[in-house]
Amino acid sequence: MSSKGGGTALTRRNYRLSSDTDKPRATGIVNEKLLSDYLHHVFPSTKLSPLSAHLSFHYLFNQPVEGRLGPQPVVLDHTSGFEGLLFVDDDLLGVIGHSNFSSIRATTCVYKGKWAYEVLISSQGLMQIGWCTLNCRFNQEEGVGDTPDSYAYDGNRVRKWNVTTTNYGKSWAAGDIVSCLIDLDEGTITFCLNGQSLGTAFTNIKMGPGVAYFPAISLSFKESVAFNFGSRPLRYPSLLLTFIPSNPPSADLTKAHKLLGYIKNVLSTSIDTQEDRLLEKDCALWRLHGEPTVLIALAHIFNHFAPLMCKVYLVEDVLMNFLLGILEGGGSVDEHPLIQQLLDLFWLLMEDYEVNECLKQLMMSLLRAYRFSPIIPDLGFQIHYLRLTTAILHHEKSRKYLLNNSFTFDVLRSVVFFYIKTPLRVKEAGLEELIPTTWWPTHFDKEVILTHRSADERLRRRAYERGCQRLKKRIEVVEELQVQILRLLLNNKDKTTGEASRYIFLNKFRKFLQENASNRGHPTALCPPEYMVCFLHRLITAVRSCWDEGNRKSPGSVNSEEAYVPPQLFYNGKVDYFDLQRLGGLLSHLKKTLKDDLASKANIIIDPAEIQATSMDDLDEDEESGAAQRPFGAAAMGGALARPSWLSSPTLGRANRFLSTAAVSLMTPRRPLTQPEKVKIRTLTVEQRTEEDIEGSHGNDGLLLGRPLEEPDQPIADKSLLEIIDGIVMMYNLSVHQQLGKMVVVSDDVHEYAVALKDTEEKIARCPARRADILEELQKSQKVFAEKLNHLSRRLAWINATIYSKEKMLDVYWLLCVCIRTIEHADNTGSLFAFAPEFYLNVAMNAYSALKNYFSPANSMEELPGYEETLTQLAAILAKHFADPRIVGTDIKDSLMQALASYVCYPQSLRAVERIPEEQRVAMMRNLLAPYEQRPWAQTNWILVRLWRGCGFGYRYTRLPHLLKTKPEDANLPSLQKPCPSLLLQRHMAELLSMDKDMAASFLNSVLNQLNWAFSEFIGMIQEIQQAAERPERNFVDTRQLKVCATCFDLSVSLLRVLEMTVTLVPEIFLDWSRPSAELLLRRLAQLLNQVLNRVTAEKNLFDRVVNLRLPGLESVDHYPILVAVTGILVRILVDGDRQGISRAASVLLSDPCFQLHSIQHLLGEGGDSSSSSERKHFSLHSYTDYISEDEKQKVELMLAFLTEESKQAAASTAPTSEEDLCPICYAHSISAIFKPCSHKSCKACINQHLMNNKDCFFCKATITGVEDYSKPASS
Repeated sequence: MSSKGGGTALTRRNYRLSSDTDKPRATGIVNEKLLSDYLHHVFPSTKLSPLSAHLSFHYLFNQPVEGRLGPQPVVLDHTSGFEGLLFVDDDLLGVIGHSNFSSIRATTCVYKGKWAYEVLISSQGLMQIGWCTLNCRFNQEEGVGDTPDSYAYDGNRVRKWNVTTTNYGKSWAAGDIVSCLIDLDEGTITFCLNGQSLGTAFTNIKMGPGVAYFPAISLSFKESVAFNFGSRPLRYPSLLLTFIPSNPPSADLTKAHKLLGYIKNVLSTSIDTQEDRLLEKDCALWRLHGEPTVLIALAHIFNHFAPLMCKVYLVEDVLMNFLLGILEGGGSVDEHPLIQQLLDLFWLLMEDYEVNECLKQLMMSLLRAYRFSPIIPDLGFQIHYLRLTTAILHHEKSRKYLLNNSFTFDVLRSVVFFYIKTPLRVKEAGLEELIPTTWWPTHFDKEVILTHRSADERLRRRAYERGCQRLKKRIEVVEELQVQILRLLLNNKDKTTGEASRYIFLNKFRKFLQENASNRGHPTALCPPEYMVCFLHRLITAVRSCWDEGNRKSPGSVNSEEAYVPPQLFYNGKVDYFDLQRLGGLLSHLKKTLKDDLASKANIIIDPAEIQATSMDDLDEDEESGAAQRPFGAAAMGGALARPSWLSSPTLGRANRFLSTAAVSLMTPRRPLTQPEKVKIRTLTVEQRTEEDIEGSHGNDGLLLGRPLEEPDQPIADKSLLEIIDGIVMMYNLSVHQQLGKMVVVSDDVHEYAVALKDTEEKIARCPARRADILEELQKSQKVFAEKLNHLSRRLAWINATIYSKEKMLDVYWLLCVCIRTIEHADNTGSLFAFAPEFYLNVAMNAYSALKNYFSPANSMEELPGYEETLTQLAAILAKHFADPRIVGTDIKDSLMQALASYVCYPQSLRAVERIPEEQRVAMMRNLLAPYEQRPWAQTNWILVRLWRGCGFGYRYTRLPHLLKTKPEDANLPSLQKPCPSLLLQRHMAELLSMDKDMAASFLNSVLNQLNWAFSEFIGMIQEIQQAAERPERNFVDTRQLKVCATCFDLSVSLLRVLEMTVTLVPEIFLDWSRPSAELLLRRLAQLLNQVLNRVTAEKNLFDRVVNLRLPGLESVDHYPILVAVTGILVRILVDGDRQGISRAASVLLSDPCFQLHSIQHLLGEGGDSSSSSERKHFSLHSYTDYISEDEKQKVELMLAFLTEESKQAAASTAPTSEEDLCPICYAHSISAIFKPCSHKSCKACINQHLMNNKDCFFCKATITGVEDYSKPASS
């Protein structure tokens, strides 16, 4: 026999297997006797060679099946069987709701027998899953279960639906599987959740002629599921007797299993040609050595096996289970090289399209298995599937195929491999066995936690923490496998078969970010935030590992602890930032306005002709054409649409389309420009980039092209990792931070239930023995709270291990440090800082907030390495950039201002602000003292108030005296922190206002203007509220109006406190009349103080009545905060000053027409109507002994005595004034000034105040060139 037998079928006739007595002869393969033995061993059948003829095979679903009507295969009816707007997967089995309440049914119905199908729940929101008839009519409000002939289960609300609704089943969660069973022989419908029957839901359902039931679902916006009608193996088949479409493809299954058995025989048999015998060996030791006999046998097996491996059912049921079996022995993935050998065999013996389809289906089967496997205590299912995924990705050719195709970053697909789902039902997840003892805090005052903790509680806590550690170790096994997968995808050494994996991954990663960052992406294509959180942490671990590995090979390069993103990435066009906002505005605008700076600092030139050629009309046309090509552009048609390909969106955003058309020239660095030295470069699309474009070579800096002079030339081992770090920062900004905030809810729930349980136990202890009925109810409540706390504490342990662990905290801290260093380096480039994306500043602020507010108290921020220095660096960024003219976006400027306002509320972060260089502190205070009219001023004023709080008159409170104590859960709010004034920053403020007279005048003028506006608005609103409250008919005050009213009051108080701080720190601004604006500012101050006192202190006036209404929303409106602020100012200018200053202040205050002595007397409870004293209590500073010191009270008494005496003297010396001599503007003072050139007259106070804001005459609008003193001529 010659080797030509390799091209024929392996039959007994061809290889002369019919006679075992023939004399052995030499062949081109092995001798005939040995070959015969080998083939007998590989193909053990004695009746018929399995490959001599095709196995009898037919699909049962190609034949009519009794009890079922409809086409095959069974899919969702996306042409007519839907209501509302839906997105349907390409395989017509997955669906996402895209309207209020959408419904869709399958293409096949059943009318007899027992049938079932499975639904894989991808999101846990509002859905109704079940069965309906053809006559059911649904709409955007009514779906499956809302009509007489439809039946549904709703795990979101834990109910069943058939027109009416009752409680049924359990709540479902993302990752669960619902089985829907219908028995048309008995007339019942049953549902199962993760293989556990929920009991019969409906009986006596309608049956008979003309009645057939379709699988159907109704789901709300953004909810998503995937159906399994039998095209894939059911996850829980033991429950089901028959399923749609029919029994499994048994003929194909039989054939595939038999062929797989032959492959196993080949793997376990070796041929010893020297001794002419067959050897049995372990399959795991098999290697592909190229023996002709083995290869020919395998080739003929694969000739039949390969077509079967293109079918999803057989891949999942046969191939995946076989590969999983190889790994069952345990050990590392590297200890099982057989999978690598088999994949080599696949690529060798299967056609490319066959192995491509096989790998695609295998990976999708693994993904479904991982995502929808139940959680068990040892996480065995998840580990098993991740190990196989890792083994497959170890194979270079397979890995690159999967990377180049739809596997990587198909948004709802491969990111799932990096997600660890949180169990909703801790009992089913086995957490009761893993954490048998639960614990939760029982003391909520930090000072008494340690002293009041009982021995039993300490034991329980230690047992609980041991259980948490056991859980954490098991989760870490899963996380390590996920990191291994990412390290394989980040491999940049596998260049033997084309581009390295890392660069393929990098391009797909950027597309993934664009899908989630672009506002044009359709909303259902976004990666769920809970997946994004896990993916971010695994990616950080993998990237840092790769970075440090490269650092070890290149000593002297930047290590991962010092990693940052160099600023040139933001403007050299190497990295695509889509349409994301830059600090300085749109990228196209920056390229035009900063082209000279790019040329001088970064050696990049933009051709002006190309810039002008790209107009906004051109960009709009590009966008329109791009939109026309997007498949989801048809969403407005209102039909059931095929979901778009996740990777088919436009590659570049508007700004980057501009960049690709602009001619960018690079000059030879650090040398004068000459025409021949210019090298043409352009912004490349993601698909066009190569390794050289990223890493650089032969003088090309790659991603680091265009390094500015200010940027140090630090070597970076792997430049490609810079772009991944940039993407990680973007991911955090997109959704990770919001998700971290959401998961804190579980901790808050534990706290609330613990408080309720403690309160209930105290009530039980106080309950009298005779009230057994009350005691019984209290004990029931106690049991409910305790059970809920047991559940929540175990769930919290899972969340703390997966989301809020020490390692995750370090990841977020590292990200914070990366952002800080990146911002610092970008800031050093001067005007080019405007190119930096806004999200770097956002992530720096949000990451700090997350570390401070979201992570467990057990993980203290103070323990983080270099924490104090990092806090100071962040403080410097906030102090410098909140008023940075290079930043133009209003949102980011507001965020910076709010972050700084929060920063100064806490002692530790305020000390960090004080540690920044003095030059930066002074510059910050100068920006805070800029006139309020030129910018949003409320947050600025809040910052100044926080710097003063604790130093003002009666201003040492955390919460207003008339309000209850702070709830424990609110104790961390910025506004409820204990006073922590900054004397250092107050000193800077005093120096600035003292030295810069113009700035002091403009600042105080703006403060007085805003106070006048805020208090006037407040008075106007409380008038409306009072009128509404006094109407006899039933009425309601708008809560928004109440909120605005309270805000105006709070603003008024805070502005008064800023005035108190100013007059305390720099009294000469008001009292040193050698300053040009001092007298005017003092008169305006006195006027406003008198107005406030008159409005607030009068008995039974408007303010008094509204305060006594105690309306919800107006809790902060009270006499105390505003009166003590006014009192603080008065005491400072009338008691604490020098004699001359006191005299001036008193004369101005008394000369104001609005001054009333009884308003001052009211502060101490004097001067009120004695007849009403018995009916109600007067306001008096004497009542607030815990808030006002004795020294402060004595000063008020001195002030009252002084003003009483001064007012008597002023009354005696005041001469009457003729009405004609009064100022026509205020009618309060005598005319004392004449305007030039128009000669109109007024008092000095009015014209000086008018000229601070306007130079036109108050009467004739002529431009005023001067103001002269005027005195009335003596009458003749």
